[in-house]
Amino acid sequence: IIVAPAVAAEPAAPAGEQKRTLWQTIAQGGWVMVPIALCSIATLYLIGDGVIRTSPKKVAPPEADENVKTLFRNGDYVGAYNYCKANPSPLTNVLRVGIGLLGEGKEITEEGMTGELAKENSSMQTYISYLSVIGVCAPMIGLLGTVTGMIKAFQRLGAAGIGDPSGLSAAIGEVLVATASGLIIAIPAFGAFYFLRNRAAASLHHIHDIINRLFRKMPYESLAGVHL
Repeated sequence: IIVAPAVAAEPAAPAGEQKRTLWQTIAQGGWVMVPIALCSIATLYLIGDGVIRTSPKKVAPPEADENVKTLFRNGDYVGAYNYCKANPSPLTNVLRVGIGLLGEGKEITEEGMTGELAKENSSMQTYISYLSVIGVCAPMIGLLGTVTGMIKAFQRLGAAGIGDPSGLSAAIGEVLVATASGLIIAIPAFGAFYFLRNRAAASLHHIHDIINRLFRKMPYESLAGVHL
């Protein structure tokens, strides 16, 4: 008698299994997802604004460099001053201050341009620094959601006991979603902060190079006492 080998029964597919949508997952994070969403919107805005503010063409327009260079070559410092005043940008703002102080001598002129350059740097860095604030606050907000979620989890566990794990799993889901969302916002915010800070520093170095090139052979002695 030949006995056929027993065939193992295939496991049945889990019944009633549902996949959550992205919106349902976000909603599971609880109330902390509202401030986290605001942080995400602010992060996108600040990144876009920072990219525009630190753009080399925005900080030091090439046409402004060429026009001021031509006016300097022709000795038309009044025309250069008026051009910088009519076409504001970080580069022209610094040049306008320097041209306005030409009659005071080299030392005063350089001090004035250094002060204006520091002012332009502060203006660019102000909005960029908010990305660092968001990078610190977003995980803290997620951590707050973690704490409140754990409180709910233990409250449900104490009320229903271990026999009803559904409420406990929902609270734990809120904990994980809130924590992950805070980190998802914080990581790109910190990355963009360091990228834009270095980009702004490079743009300011470019302005400094242009100023050195334009004022290298400035005839301060012949312009002594002149006020623009």
